[in-house]
Formats: sequence, C-alpha cells, structure tokens
Amino acid sequence: MIFELEITDQQAWEEYRRVAGPIMEASGGTFLVRSERIEPLEGGWNPVSISVVEFPSFEAAREFYNSPAYQSTIALRERASRGRGILVGSTPISTADSK
Repeated sequence: MIFELEITDQQAWEEYRRVAGPIMEASGGTFLVRSERIEPLEGGWNPVSISVVEFPSFEAAREFYNSPAYQSTIALRERASRGRGILVGSTPISTADSK
C-alpha cells in the first residue's frame, strides 16, 4: 500500500495515527518507508511525503483498507491530510531476476 500525503492539520493527523496505527498493525501491516527526504527526478512529481506499508498479502491489505474499523478512520485522515493511495500486488524479485 503506497500513499502520497500532505499533512494539513497536525493535531488531527496525530489522532488519526493513534487510532489507525493499531488497526494496521493488527492486520499485519508494517511500514517499509516513511519518507524523510524526497528528491524529484522525472515527470514533475514532487510529493510532500510517501509512505509504503507492507502486508502479508494483497488480500490482507485490501481487507485492512475495507474493514469497518479502518473505514471509520478515513474521515479523520481526510480532515488531517490530502493525498492519494494505491494498493500494489507484487511478486518478490530474486537476485538472479534483477540482473
């Protein structure tokens, strides 16, 4: 799960994180990336922040996002930030395949 976000209300964001974080963790989600620095390279893309969260499977991520528990936090996230998110399914690339 990848989100590009701009925090617009820090207090609401902290509340969102306090509520949504445990729901994400209970669903098996763990942060892989919480951007500290971003340097645009191509295409005019200049996000304020990027977060990448890994789940045990594509289905687990979808179940988390669509769960009543997480859905109840979305209004708070939207009050605290603006952004975009996508769910990405992938197959691990072996070292031999990446060459």
